[in-house]
Amino acid sequence: MATTTSITTTYAGEFAGKYISAALLSGDTLNRGNIEIKPNVKFKEVIKKVATDSNVIKDATCDFTDTATVTLTERVLQPEEFQVNLELCKKDFRSDWEAVQMGYSVYDNLPPKFSDFLIGHVAGLVAEKTESNIWGGVNGNAGEFDGFTVLMAADSDVNDAANGSETSFTSSNIVTLLSNVVDAIPNAVYGKEDLKIFVPPVAYQAYIRHLGGYGANGLGAQGYDNKGNQWYNSNASISFEGIEVVYTPGMPSDHAVAGQKSNLYFGTGLIADHNEVKVLDMADLDGSQNVRVVMRFTSGIQYGIGSDLVLLTLA
Repeated sequence: MATTTSITTTYAGEFAGKYISAALLSGDTLNRGNIEIKPNVKFKEVIKKVATDSNVIKDATCDFTDTATVTLTERVLQPEEFQVNLELCKKDFRSDWEAVQMGYSVYDNLPPKFSDFLIGHVAGLVAEKTESNIWGGVNGNAGEFDGFTVLMAADSDVNDAANGSETSFTSSNIVTLLSNVVDAIPNAVYGKEDLKIFVPPVAYQAYIRHLGGYGANGLGAQGYDNKGNQWYNSNASISFEGIEVVYTPGMPSDHAVAGQKSNLYFGTGLIADHNEVKVLDMADLDGSQNVRVVMRFTSGIQYGIGSDLVLLTLA
């Protein structure tokens, strides 16, 4: 008697890369292209930094004379390897609304639609975790790499914005805190086209409420465009003093960051051999009714020039 195949679809090979793409790039920061994405980083990628004297122009002479010192330094982008391993029993789905799709034989198939849902769900969790890792991850925690706020807090080159001893973002203090961030932006960076202020949801919400006319120093009772708290369309972007304010779900609630998109990097072996997504039926291997979901990927962040960045940390 022919062996009954317990599962008809395995997600692996080239198709796996698409799921990894969806998982890693579906978080707001990456999906909206708010930082630079460097795929195919197999091990490490070096980010070169060039520094020169501020005044490279000198009085002319007949001879060639060095007019400045050029210093080359580097930062290393090294994505870390991560994995997702899940095991579930097909037996648990017999009473599910999709049970009919499993067939009436005791040799059940995992519901095809559920297998799609399961991978999509796991991919969503990976995207959510990656988003939070990018901004607030701590390398010492399982499943995390150091995020931007962690790296910046440890870097004396990064410009610190005054926090006014505030402990949270509110509609009453948001303008003052955003002003402090802008004040700390270096002159060489201010006005750059890709300059952004990245804020957590609570700060974004506070600024929207302030512009609706409900902050201590608001625009009057009716707020922006005389629309009160109805002014904001979630599809619209907002800015502060001409600088785009970016809704950043992964940002810790007590931080904000200002910097150029071109100075912030996310690295992954997106299409490299380390990435895989598989749904494995264990029936033919150990006779069990278990199905395993396996995802493997790499990810990490780095920035180029710390002195071009601003970090706000609430008290």
